[in-house]
Amino acid sequence: RNKMTIKTVGLIGVGLMGHGIGKNILEKGFALNVVAHRNREPVDDLVKRGAKEFKTASEIAAHSDMVILCVTGSPQVEETVYGENGILKGAKKGLIIADCSTAVPDSTIKIAADLAKQSITFVDTPMTSTPKEAEAGKLGLMVGGDASVIETIRPVLNTFSDLIVHCGATGAAHQVKLINNFMSLAHAAVAAEAITVAQKAGINMESLRDVIMGGGAQSIMFGRLINVPLHDDDSHAKFAIRNGRKDLRYYTNMTENMPV
Repeated sequence: RNKMTIKTVGLIGVGLMGHGIGKNILEKGFALNVVAHRNREPVDDLVKRGAKEFKTASEIAAHSDMVILCVTGSPQVEETVYGENGILKGAKKGLIIADCSTAVPDSTIKIAADLAKQSITFVDTPMTSTPKEAEAGKLGLMVGGDASVIETIRPVLNTFSDLIVHCGATGAAHQVKLINNFMSLAHAAVAAEAITVAQKAGINMESLRDVIMGGGAQSIMFGRLINVPLHDDDSHAKFAIRNGRKDLRYYTNMTENMPV
């Protein structure tokens, strides 16, 4: 079949991560369609940079070659796809949807099967890192889906990512993402406790940082969180506790169906 070239990208979920993703897609030469959710500010900024704003997910789907979802989790993904003004209402045959959300792998596989019947492709492309990397165009992406589809959307993914790891079939990337977040959140919890204990013990934070970051306990999460006591700077860890709780719940749900 002819390899489609993506020219216009729809973005649903222009929040902390979505803004940087959208900005990089626009700056690197693709047309961008956006839809507002709660927060106007990032949408207004992207419109200023040349994005087109639509009212609903179905309109975005009708006017885009590819749609990127950057919403909270599976309930929001399902609503965006199946809802009354959802993607399914407006999608043309051949549309590719890439889900950057942290989602339930079983839900991802079900949505992909439903959409395949309408000749629409759904792949999972969850991300690692923070809004800082999103703005810089340096997110890490796990991708799940057919290799030829991944190749078709790779030029778009490259605009906001500097690491793309193909994890397997659709759903595999969301599995890897949940394991990644389980570890990241565990590292963050341990680092936060260590920092708290060190503060209560009156330990010098520079010393603590140099010892931890120079040995086997080194972690990227500790490196981010130590900036809070060192420089009163929490910009390295912009992630909501409620999202962490959701990710851990998804992880636990996934493992409950396994012999572990």
